[in-house]
Amino acid sequence: MKIFNSYTNSLETFVPYHEGQVSMYVCGPTVYNYIHIGNARPVVFFDVVRRYFEAIGFTVKFVSNFTDVDDKIIQKAISEGVSELDVSNRFIAAFLADVEKLGSKTDYIKPRVTEYMPQIIAYIQEMVNKGFAYIVDGDVFFSVDKIPEYGKLSNRKLDDLLSGSRIEVNDKKKNPLDFVLWKRTVEGVHWNSPFSVGRPGWHTECVTMIDDIFSEEIDIHGGGIDIMFPHHENEIAQSLACKGHRCANIWMHNGRLNLEGEKMSKSEGNVVWVKDLSVDPMAFRMFLLSTHYRAPIAYSQDSLDSYVNEWQRLKKSVIGIFVTLDYNSVYHINCEITDPDITAIISAFTESMENDFNTANALTAVNQALKIINNLMRQKTDYERMNQILKAMNYMLMILGLSIDQVPLTANDKDLLARWEAARKAKDFQLADVLRNELAHKNLV
Repeated sequence: MKIFNSYTNSLETFVPYHEGQVSMYVCGPTVYNYIHIGNARPVVFFDVVRRYFEAIGFTVKFVSNFTDVDDKIIQKAISEGVSELDVSNRFIAAFLADVEKLGSKTDYIKPRVTEYMPQIIAYIQEMVNKGFAYIVDGDVFFSVDKIPEYGKLSNRKLDDLLSGSRIEVNDKKKNPLDFVLWKRTVEGVHWNSPFSVGRPGWHTECVTMIDDIFSEEIDIHGGGIDIMFPHHENEIAQSLACKGHRCANIWMHNGRLNLEGEKMSKSEGNVVWVKDLSVDPMAFRMFLLSTHYRAPIAYSQDSLDSYVNEWQRLKKSVIGIFVTLDYNSVYHINCEITDPDITAIISAFTESMENDFNTANALTAVNQALKIINNLMRQKTDYERMNQILKAMNYMLMILGLSIDQVPLTANDKDLLARWEAARKAKDFQLADVLRNELAHKNLV
């Protein structure tokens, strides 16, 4: 398997630290608002990464955090007259509802910053003790010039960062690029620490959680390209300072989703919320996966609508072949796939996924399987091949997280199908249309 490593800027053969196991951490949301469809891209993509590893036999330890300590959460709480906890709990619940809506798994480890304050304070203290951080009037800053490779992930040099810096002037810093580890404040939620009463900066939470949960450098750290710098760059710097490793062996970053050519921004108000998606969420998921994860996506309603139609065609065909097999009592979920055309499709799908999780090419394999399904459905006689292609299709859709319900027919369903077939054979088209509408309502045709 080849994965593009943002840290080395190259395609690398993936070798896990522990055979048969994969450790993954993906940066989660700051929970002061709902997520927009740009935020949904890593939610969907890294879920597919997890699903693929599990499908080929790996045990995956998947962690994604909630940032529930932030100025924006405090401001939201003040404006609404509620506690920060109320705000965080509301938007964590909303986030998980959106994750489920998008077809992604929610059974992963979900640490909150507020649950990790002792560990975060200890991590900062260790950096101070080792000379990588310094205290000024109760604030704590990280010295970026103590890390020779600072900027390697984002392919930036310190001199270039300084010359192009728009960083707000802070007289407490030794270097304008030094970042805050601890902020002295009594505004909003705060904690006692050896440095002052205050709360942590954003960049320390993830490295602390990774160290506490995994106790070692992990296999994969993921997130959007927009947080490669400074967040992930700063994670690596702290991990090198405290633990002597770069936090993760492989760093993966998905590209942006742009709205009508512009970056989505909650502060600017040009967003489409996941909760407000009016189309089938699986169609939106297919839309996201139709572009290689490292490439940007240009979102428009027209582009999404094309995948709504494509998803409906796929869904209709898969349900159709399942119903045909089940109706004739010839459905075999554990059939062996021996047909050379079908095995070739699975091989093409696997090759795509093994080549840096190229879901766009994987969907091409899905479409090839769809063609076989549609050809078989014209005859409805080769039940063995129908079973094999349905099994192959379900395998690929399961990895991509594209869910199509295939519920065994009831006696009433079978009776309805039998009457519809009889009406068609008798050329009673009026009755056939009525029965077909009933079948359509039950998603059986």
